[in-house]
Amino acid sequence: MTWLGHAGFEVVSPGGTRLLLDPWIKENPKTPAEWKEVARYEREKPVAILVTHAHGDHAQDVPALAQATGALVVGTGEQLRAMKIPEPQQHLINVGGPSRLGDVTIYAVPAMHSSEPGGRPLGYVIRFADGRTLYHTGDTWLFGDMALIEELYHPDILLLEAGGARWGLDPKTAALAVRKYFHPRIIVPMHYGTFPGMSPESEVREAFEGDARVRFLTPGAPSLL
Repeated sequence: MTWLGHAGFEVVSPGGTRLLLDPWIKENPKTPAEWKEVARYEREKPVAILVTHAHGDHAQDVPALAQATGALVVGTGEQLRAMKIPEPQQHLINVGGPSRLGDVTIYAVPAMHSSEPGGRPLGYVIRFADGRTLYHTGDTWLFGDMALIEELYHPDILLLEAGGARWGLDPKTAALAVRKYFHPRIIVPMHYGTFPGMSPESEVREAFEGDARVRFLTPGAPSLL
């Protein structure tokens, strides 16, 4: 897995299925220069691009990446039509799933946020062939149905919005969400420190101090999880 900065990730399954999650790259101040170029993704084509919601800091570069790579784009029908994704590349999904892509199974789960223009916000659970699961929360606040996400999917790896300030989970509330609802093996904080007004990394580290499961990733540096 490689963090692209903000809420963007590239995930490659043990079987070689390459996925992009919320790949906002061109104007993302946290994305390293070598990961900003669309040509990079033409060389190592993703099977699919997963979109949690239509806000620019998550979906702005998806149409260009879809055109360059030919990848399927996963999201709600309203989002994909608003982004003018060609119909053959639209992989419509909504809360529930599942959907099989390569050697992984993807489930769409709720998120408590907004989405413009169109569609409801989502999170995604990715189940790998060996049974491990990864949960990308998308932009969200904590909500009671997180208990069902834990019960149904038991996320081993949690990609957690942790510094959204007034736009989502702040660090202390993100840490509460983990304590209250989840039992992951690995916690990867994301969506912090990108813009003025968002929580800086220091506040996220303070909120999760002492939790050995937390890994702070460096954008552009691949990590084996």
